[in-house]
Amino acid sequence: MRKLWFTTAIAIACGASLLRLPTAGADQADPGAVVSVAPLAAVATLPGSVNSSRILYSTTTVSDAPTVASAAVYFPPGPAPEGGWPVIAWAHGTVGLGDNCAYSIAGPSAVERDWAYLGTWLAQGYAIVAADYAGLGTPGEHPYLNGRVEAHNVVDAVEAATAQYPSLAKKWVVVGQSQGGGAAVSTARYATEFGGPELDYRGAVGTGVPAYIEDVLQLLGPGVPPLELSPFSTAYVLYILNGLRTTHPELDIESFLTDSGRAWLARAREACILPLRDELGASGVVIGDLFARPLAQIPNVHGLLYDYLGLPESGYDKPLFLGQGLRDTDVITPETLRFAAVLAVNRQPVTVHIYPEDHDGTVNASLRDSLPFVRGLFA
Repeated sequence: MRKLWFTTAIAIACGASLLRLPTAGADQADPGAVVSVAPLAAVATLPGSVNSSRILYSTTTVSDAPTVASAAVYFPPGPAPEGGWPVIAWAHGTVGLGDNCAYSIAGPSAVERDWAYLGTWLAQGYAIVAADYAGLGTPGEHPYLNGRVEAHNVVDAVEAATAQYPSLAKKWVVVGQSQGGGAAVSTARYATEFGGPELDYRGAVGTGVPAYIEDVLQLLGPGVPPLELSPFSTAYVLYILNGLRTTHPELDIESFLTDSGRAWLARAREACILPLRDELGASGVVIGDLFARPLAQIPNVHGLLYDYLGLPESGYDKPLFLGQGLRDTDVITPETLRFAAVLAVNRQPVTVHIYPEDHDGTVNASLRDSLPFVRGLFA
């Protein structure tokens, strides 16, 4: 059991003098314990929600090291139903790595898309707990796309929110898009194990899920041509390299990069996704020019990458919904569909829906199928 001094130290690091701290006992720093509660900024407040807040809560990061993460909690208007509001745990897509990019601080990067999407869930009578993931908006590095870390962060956010607010039910579903789609899938695999009997996990929804990224990453190195997929592709690569550096500091990822690559890696640690995309585009950066030597020189590089960001192919104990757009170029759509097929072959409880949409369009297009899917999970 972790000691109370850990909570105190983290609270001080997060600026505890400005926050309201609970006064519980020595187990306060266990994963899922609330560290502080504060109002949300207007830019991070879901339109139509009431009494919404930003919570800091204890969780874990790389190698199960203790840390504190943040989350936004959104409540529907009106009195809670008997038993409390059922919870949608929102796993958001890529916003960046800098603390100022965090969802509970700056709101979504795709404002119209996400507010429309989350507003629909809110209107259905669900409260929303939106975890920022470790290192976003709180001290420490964010291990981008590290699925086990994100799963811990999502589960612990739900535990913290449901403990803090009696109006929230313990029954919950995880819903995610893009980075958050992968986080939702990893959460689906580990939710019952990480949450234990105190939480009533029901299932998951993931759209635009990035699958088998490790197959592509192992090929990166000098001379790799521009990736003509998405305008975000180079930014995603830099974020992944930062996540790999954070997860495996012993690899010395900077040693694989040119001077330009190291400069862009440092920039990516601070920049939010939209300005980073624009800066990379204006500079004409080619991915191959970032590398001084190939990642393939890392021993067992594919296995290491899979352990860092690979999606589990079995072990799901509750229904999983995957929605994928055929015109999605932000993830590698054939690989996402291959992942869905592997789950089906492995007899996992997966439901797959395909849409004639791009990465953004799939989010709200999927609601016609995901709303009744989730309604059934809570029935």
